[in-house]
Amino acid sequence: MDVLSRLIELARLKPTLDIRCRLQGTFAIDHEPAATGTLPFHLILGGDCLIRLRSGREITLRSGDFLLLPRGDAHVIVGLRPRGETGPLRVTTGGMLPLRENGDGDADLDLLCGHFDCAPGSAALLLDSLPDVFHVSLAAESEELLKTLVAMLYRETAEEKPGALAIITATCLSLFIMAVRAGRASPVASSGLLQLLGDARLGKSAAAMMSSPAFPWTIDELARHSAMSRATYARQFRERAGMTVGAFLTDIRMMLASDLLVRTRRTIADIAAEVGYESEAAFGKAFKGRRGITPARYRSAELAARMEDPGER
Repeated sequence: MDVLSRLIELARLKPTLDIRCRLQGTFAIDHEPAATGTLPFHLILGGDCLIRLRSGREITLRSGDFLLLPRGDAHVIVGLRPRGETGPLRVTTGGMLPLRENGDGDADLDLLCGHFDCAPGSAALLLDSLPDVFHVSLAAESEELLKTLVAMLYRETAEEKPGALAIITATCLSLFIMAVRAGRASPVASSGLLQLLGDARLGKSAAAMMSSPAFPWTIDELARHSAMSRATYARQFRERAGMTVGAFLTDIRMMLASDLLVRTRRTIADIAAEVGYESEAAFGKAFKGRRGITPARYRSAELAARMEDPGER
């Protein structure tokens, strides 16, 4: 399995469509900060709008744009074509998704709003690689498949045929993955995991660390995987990933350990050995350094949270 697919699998991303918005004229819709492990996203099916963050930053979204907020930032959706006073918002719930509207004429914005739930610990490496605002245009001429997926979402949302919601939900996950893939060549990925995976030679060493986390990797060994000298490999890895090779390997091990702690009943000593630590004490120290909590307490807290969520039982 390739590195990105494995990271997506470990993140346990679960997409949920919350509402469809068909809005016109003047409007401003507030979104409060999302809970930890919840990643809001917006997909523009037609028209345009402005996303305004509490920091004051503004992002213009147009038809075919996908925006994800990995840190769950509070934001406001603002109309770009104000006309008169703000019309009263009404939400109808008779269809496949709740529908929010503020008028009866042609919409200036057709928007899908949703969120991904994830496992924060095992999703950390993937999410930390994304900027606070992950914005990718899915309508670029070079991304024909992405345009096709957006068109399919529009059709399924409009026609509401049997099974449409299941198709839309699965397609949203596909769109996220393809947006991440497209984002590797985008300015949003100036450094970090996306740039690392986009590098043909450095990506080989990342894949080696992911597939064999317990191996006692050295810079020399990883440089050979990438067909580089030791010095060139270490320098280019840090430039692309935004971190040292050692920090990256530790993050991989902690991500895999987080997944095993929650998904299995294996002992902490077994998990420590599985991800490359000779002793439980060394693993515990490294884990607490990254997560701020011991492995045992992390496992207890995550399992308790799952018991409180009916969807996880």
